[in-house]
Amino acid sequence: MRIAIGQIKCVESDREGNLAGIENSVIEASSYNADLIAFPESIILGWINPEAFELAHPIPGRDSDFICCLAKEHSIHICLGLDEKEGDQLFGSALLIDDNGKIILKYRKINVLPHLMDPPYSMGNSISGVDTKFGKIGVLICADSFQDQLLTELSKHKPDLVLIPYGWAAEENQWPDHGNELVKVVQQASQILRCPVVGPNSIGRIGHGVWKGRTYNGQSVAADKNGNILAKGKAGESDLILIEVK
Repeated sequence: MRIAIGQIKCVESDREGNLAGIENSVIEASSYNADLIAFPESIILGWINPEAFELAHPIPGRDSDFICCLAKEHSIHICLGLDEKEGDQLFGSALLIDDNGKIILKYRKINVLPHLMDPPYSMGNSISGVDTKFGKIGVLICADSFQDQLLTELSKHKPDLVLIPYGWAAEENQWPDHGNELVKVVQQASQILRCPVVGPNSIGRIGHGVWKGRTYNGQSVAADKNGNILAKGKAGESDLILIEVK
């Protein structure tokens, strides 16, 4: 299975610009015959962006429909993190879409770090995997991978691959060293899950709240089931990383 990691720039609230970045990466990944491309957390509107309460769509909805069309047009599986509006609630969600453009898994983040946005994201409440032609794939989101109990719960589903969109941010002067901490988190997750883990991270800056000014610096990570590093993204710039996983 050939997997692409779409380490792209995310500008808060710039839906059209961010969707264009997603589309360009999908086209590039397809040209390399990738089976799946994985994107970071909240990649369409930006993580902990309170404007998402007004801008986010339901799922299915405008944003997810666009991504589904991309997957079908380019015959590629797509995983990405995006904000989901349901009534007056906002969820940090992730989708896995197959190469026919069908949503085969929707996951809502559980460890939402409520102190970082007011009002906070609403919490998800379920963990599962989905059978695909490549095997069983599971999805978590960023801070979910900090909690061993969530990793252990997903491991009970015996996934063959886990995708974890990240919004891995820090003060600008903490990079690139902060990327080493992401490596450790992904390595530990892969060892608990006993399968390869792919962790895409974005490029950009947080513009709101108590983490205003912190930046994403890429350095996406993929590890095998033993925690060995399969690939790392570039620091500080957009990147398309290709790996092969049996």
